[in-house]
Amino acid sequence: MKTFKIFILVAIAIVGFSFTVQQKKAAPWEIPAEYKNMENPLANDKASINKGKMVYMKHCRSCHGNTGLGDGPKAARLKTFPGDFSSAEFHAQSDGELYYKSIIGRDEMPNYEKKIPSKKDQWAVINYMRTFKK
Repeated sequence: MKTFKIFILVAIAIVGFSFTVQQKKAAPWEIPAEYKNMENPLANDKASINKGKMVYMKHCRSCHGNTGLGDGPKAARLKTFPGDFSSAEFHAQSDGELYYKSIIGRDEMPNYEKKIPSKKDQWAVINYMRTFKK
């Protein structure tokens, strides 16, 4: 019986691992020109980063993880990998591009315009995500 329980636990672990391995990389985003050139109106200071962290922990952490590595508790259930906010590719994007992806969303990335109604809070999240560098 003990061997059977171990077998079941190993099988569950393998199945769980296979779900995360099968995640695909998100298709390229088509970002409107108005967002590509959009500048963050909020100062990138300690106050905005702290506010952004509070908003991020409430709305983003469950999929994107505590440090933006795409390893939050809900991430494994997604069809596409939620992204690595510490990567050079991520940080090469403009604030407007990050805003569009984070607030407007698409597919599995929901729209947050109503969940985070304050423009200051929306931009504060962008400032906070900029702190996730390798």
